[in-house]
Amino acid sequence: MFEGLFQPMHLLVVLFIALLVFGPKKLPELGRGLGDGIRSFKDSIRGKDDSAPPTEQEKEPVRG
Repeated sequence: MFEGLFQPMHLLVVLFIALLVFGPKKLPELGRGLGDGIRSFKDSIRGKDDSAPPTEQEKEPVRG
């Protein structure tokens, strides 16, 4: 069913349609948001949490 889905010509057509729909200024923002979402999802799967307090190793040393 999906054997020919990711052929180069299909991907070019999808990118062209996305360019027409969103415009050239909005595409980098969409890509950045998608990347942040994927990164956040992967971190949550691995158990990393930004709200957790840093451990002793992650804290920067205080310089006198």
